[in-house]
Amino acid sequence: MRRRIDIWSNMDWFTVTLYLLLIIMGWLNIYSAVYNEEHQSIFDFSQRYGKQLIWIVASIVLAAIIMMIDSNFFSFFSYTLYGIILFLLIAVLFFGTEIHGARAWFTFGNIRFQPAEFAKITTALALSKYLSTFNVKLNTYKTYFRVALIIFLPFVLVFIQDAGTALVFLAFLIPLYREGLSSAVLLLGVYIIILFILSFLVDKIFLAAGTILIAMIILWIVHKKFRYVFYAVLIFLASTGLLWLIHEIADLNIPFTYIFIAGFIFASIFYFILAYWYKISRVFLLFVFVLFSIGFTNSVDYVFNNFLKSHQQTRIMQIMGLEENPQGAGYNVNQSKIAIGSGGLTGKGYLKGTQTKFDFVPEQSTDFIFSTIGEEWGFIGSFMLIALFVTFLLRLIYLAERQRSPFSRIYGYGVLSVFLVHFAINIGMTIGLVPVIGIPLPFISYGGSSLWAFTIMLFIFLKLDVSRLKELR
Repeated sequence: MRRRIDIWSNMDWFTVTLYLLLIIMGWLNIYSAVYNEEHQSIFDFSQRYGKQLIWIVASIVLAAIIMMIDSNFFSFFSYTLYGIILFLLIAVLFFGTEIHGARAWFTFGNIRFQPAEFAKITTALALSKYLSTFNVKLNTYKTYFRVALIIFLPFVLVFIQDAGTALVFLAFLIPLYREGLSSAVLLLGVYIIILFILSFLVDKIFLAAGTILIAMIILWIVHKKFRYVFYAVLIFLASTGLLWLIHEIADLNIPFTYIFIAGFIFASIFYFILAYWYKISRVFLLFVFVLFSIGFTNSVDYVFNNFLKSHQQTRIMQIMGLEENPQGAGYNVNQSKIAIGSGGLTGKGYLKGTQTKFDFVPEQSTDFIFSTIGEEWGFIGSFMLIALFVTFLLRLIYLAERQRSPFSRIYGYGVLSVFLVHFAINIGMTIGLVPVIGIPLPFISYGGSSLWAFTIMLFIFLKLDVSRLKELR
């Protein structure tokens, strides 16, 4: 009994209060988003808001059960839980129910279970377990490989089901960075994202030229031999010009692209011969960097056309301004922005949103629930929700930093990263800043699997936080 009293007395009740405020706010807005005059009672269990109340009560029960479990359980069984979820992610591909074009749910009567939501928890646990193992440091290729494998396996399995949900797993770079991951890796990630975007906007040849030029500049800046960059550029211009002149004189039917490539080959050969002659280090790494960049940009089209569904392709094209279709895939976002904008400063009032009541915004109780808040609560209400979330995220950072156990600290940052990405992307979707990839707003959007997963993830961390006092004894 004393042990149980200690658990509740040492609980971080500030975080629990934020959690309760968010789920209540979500419940009230789900009621508003799907309000039906024929079912006015908020406790009508045949409606989404009634079902959400059941999920909320069940989540609170789950939270209480988690707090009763010994904290060592989560560390000891991290890999086991991770393996179980991987098995379920594979099984759902064969035996799952297909909804909205994605086979990602198990269906048991009226209950749906989505393993991908819980994969975030087990990945965070497995990653924390491995990184907290004695003598494991983020400074060897062996460690990088194993960490990448832990994240990559669920990422691929979830990507097959839903590419949007899979992107959340990239959030685990945040705890890795906190644990000493080189900033160069993060910069590489940003560079890949930039390459992905530019591959749609810039001709592949000119993109390859820019990549080689960047590699040359990096190498010569590091070794302070700037004149050789100038020499390589001159060779490129001279060889390209000479080949073009031959092309014109001989009246050859050769595309300019091939001439461009030939010029780059001559310049690159000269560049690497000089680097070898002067024994400049890391030439091979930069050469791999160039090959990777060129290979990546040329594979984007293949991946885009063969792995992404048509609606995902359209959303990406729209967000980059390459395609306009306000009556098609862009309809959701346009209506969402209209709803949020029409709310003004103070909103139209609870249950009085016209965009909401006339179902102008599809999926308004799930992916686009923030548009209901923006329309009915206005800027002030939206700001209050965002402020509440930011406070919640800052609190998670505080709790993570006060942990004495590496496992608890790493897991805490894993929790933070998942919540942060969901929060930023979901709100970004509703206001048109990021592509619509269909991920819920934590504790606010309708859905049992997501609410349970977020609750379990949070309260495992709160349980570990309570147990941090054992590290002091």
